[in-house]
Amino acid sequence: MLTLGGARVVLPDRVLDPGVVYIDGDRIVAVERGATAAPTGAVDLTGHTLVPGLVDLHVHGGGGGSFPAADPDGARTAAAYHLRHGTTSTVASLVTAAPEDLHRAVTVLAGLCEDGTLAGIHLEGPFLAAARCGAHDPVLLRAPDLALLDRLLAAGRGHVRHVTVAPELPGAMELIARLRDRGVVAAVGHTDATYAQTTAAFVAGAGLVTHLFNGMRPLHHRDPGPVAAALARPGVVCEVIGDGVHLADQVVTLLFATLGPDRIALVTDAMAAAGCADGAYTLGTLAVAVRDGVARTATGAIAGGTATLADVLRRAVRAGVPLLDAVRAATLTPARAVGLEDRGAITPGRRADLCVLDADLRPAAVLRAGAWVSSASWPRGPRRRSRP
Repeated sequence: MLTLGGARVVLPDRVLDPGVVYIDGDRIVAVERGATAAPTGAVDLTGHTLVPGLVDLHVHGGGGGSFPAADPDGARTAAAYHLRHGTTSTVASLVTAAPEDLHRAVTVLAGLCEDGTLAGIHLEGPFLAAARCGAHDPVLLRAPDLALLDRLLAAGRGHVRHVTVAPELPGAMELIARLRDRGVVAAVGHTDATYAQTTAAFVAGAGLVTHLFNGMRPLHHRDPGPVAAALARPGVVCEVIGDGVHLADQVVTLLFATLGPDRIALVTDAMAAAGCADGAYTLGTLAVAVRDGVARTATGAIAGGTATLADVLRRAVRAGVPLLDAVRAATLTPARAVGLEDRGAITPGRRADLCVLDADLRPAAVLRAGAWVSSASWPRGPRRRSRP
């Protein structure tokens, strides 16, 4: 039995300050309000905040590793980088590529899902609108293709969690219905759709929006488009890249005030350059230049992010989002959005994925499935309060 005490513990609906969390194997077995000092024999987390392990639904890479590259070692590097920084569940995102390249990448990533490295796969393309392709190669975009979709889902062996599609494309409604029937979440994104077309996608079964505002027709008071349709549709979860580059902080706080944390999934859209120096990188088939931590293609399009989800969480709180809401949007909401029901909250029965944050809300230690993960900021793990 592992006992964690002394920390401010963020639960789904309240904060225990301090709280005590009991772990047996890979599961949380009990949570209770603690005394002033951590219990004898507990890992003493006094002065820290304990939150669920972070869940990132949209990640292309990090630490120099890339998921679209279809290299198992590079993919492990990327997953390990985000894990060290508090993301205990990473859904690996693929950009638009040729069908055979996508098939190869999905096959590789499915193996990493099966060994527990990844929590799932996200196909961000190729069924996207050329007018809003962003950092996707427009030459490789395709209209929705059920045969290709079926082939990719088969290669994913049940690990494809969500697929982004532009609803205005011919065949999009049929593809969304196929995803719904296969138990895969359809996400609206990289789209120039009207309000009506986007609403039709939600009616057909789409339940997620890929990085709201980014890669889509902008909100206009006479042409509301996909942004307004997403905001107006109850139950639809919206990815929000709150890194200060993709969205202004004021927009992030506005979204929390408008939608609440149950409809926001904070994501990074991180690429291989996350955690690395500025320089030249690739995202899929496109060359990317990173300057001052901002990644752009040759056309000037933002090419993913370089922040961790802990960075995004911390920025949201500093912008004025309540800690409870920001944590929920980085843990429980994204986990629920793609069916990861065994994690995302510090409650009995959930997997023991936890992140210890310091006074500045930076990751100090990480626990995944009940085991400590080494951390550059706290390499030996937290101190254990000795018995008298």
